[in-house]
Amino acid sequence: MAFIPKYILILAFTIVIDYIAGIAIERAQGPRRKLFLILSLVSNCGALAVFKYYNFFIENVSLLFRSIHLDLTLPYANIILPIGLSFHTFQAMSYTIEVYRGKFKAERHFGIFALYVMFYPQLVAGPIERPHNLLHQFYEKHNFDNERVTNGLRLMLWGMFKKVVIADNLSILVDQVYKYPQAYDGVSLCAATLFFSCQIFCDFSGYSDIAIGAAEVMGFKLMTNFDRPYHSKSISEFWRRWHISLSTWFRDYLYIPLGGNRAAVPRWYLNLMTVFLVSGLWHGAKWTFIVWGALHGLYLIGELSLNPVKEKLYSIMGIREDSFAGRFIAMIVTFVLVSFAWIFFRANNLHDAVYIVAHLATGWGSVISSVESESSIFAFRRFELGVAVAATIFMEIVHCRQKNRGIGEFISSNPVRVRWAAYYVLTVWILLAGNFGSKYFIYFQF
Repeated sequence: MAFIPKYILILAFTIVIDYIAGIAIERAQGPRRKLFLILSLVSNCGALAVFKYYNFFIENVSLLFRSIHLDLTLPYANIILPIGLSFHTFQAMSYTIEVYRGKFKAERHFGIFALYVMFYPQLVAGPIERPHNLLHQFYEKHNFDNERVTNGLRLMLWGMFKKVVIADNLSILVDQVYKYPQAYDGVSLCAATLFFSCQIFCDFSGYSDIAIGAAEVMGFKLMTNFDRPYHSKSISEFWRRWHISLSTWFRDYLYIPLGGNRAAVPRWYLNLMTVFLVSGLWHGAKWTFIVWGALHGLYLIGELSLNPVKEKLYSIMGIREDSFAGRFIAMIVTFVLVSFAWIFFRANNLHDAVYIVAHLATGWGSVISSVESESSIFAFRRFELGVAVAATIFMEIVHCRQKNRGIGEFISSNPVRVRWAAYYVLTVWILLAGNFGSKYFIYFQF
């Protein structure tokens, strides 16, 4: 509403439709239940299609017509994508699906249901909550609890550190290279891609930490959305740790209904590819996002089909897969594959993405001269780069030490003097080295 006040009507439309549909589904019998579910899903997906995909569809249809020499001009819609539309659409859809499956009773209180869809900490970028986790919390009385508030503030501080100290300082360098990649050699392109891997994690997980922490301060428990994904030793493990609320949404509401891994192998692989193509399209109405999704689908299929080859390679190298060396190699390979796919996620268009991929190997003959050249990513903004690298190293040390504990649990397990030293260090780091020029989170555009 801060941008376009009437856009609140989009939320009002989907809230009213889903509220009525939930009650109707619960009361109906037989085929009518499915009819009401379809009405709800079509309404939600229809709003998403109009605002997010209409111009993308028109652009590609017009391109197809031009390729066969048909002079047909289709009208573009002069609309702006509402912030976080994909997030609250998926959250609303999970409600009606759960009611249809009989796993959740329809909510009768209209205000409570509206609050479920519009809960402000996670409205615009998740986590995408399920009704059984969040709705009942709106009926509970949340008294002040010092420990709970402290835990929430810790998480918000940690998220703010990742956002303004790491992500926003790295964004200056990444944006410079990806804005015009043709001006840079492979050393800078690789560095910018590596930096973007860190940027997008710190930007999105930083928002999630702030959202979850803000909710916890008020007494609400939201689901964990990230679990140190770059420590993953396979692509499948990466997707169990990255944007957990979205990956589990696709698993429960698309992958399993398609048949999951219960089907024959060719159908199983098709199910995987379908999920990741849809995931790519969910992220944005651009071919770059679709290619990004397809790459992850291919990664997973390759991981499943080439597992015997991987075991043989470990055997040839004389390394046990569960040894430190084996786990480290798997983690590096996974990180490289994920970072390569991020090229398509971040590039402005397919042309730029292909150029970057084709030139990643250039300029490595003399790395020192490439780094010191005036066109290098390292030749400007050295302070921001140093701050971001130091902060990233600090973050990874924390990640290694926290092991399987959440960040809040890890911090609270330390002595009081260590905790307060950490609070002061993070706060001073944010105030002195944070980049407050960036006003948005990357996932707000989805």
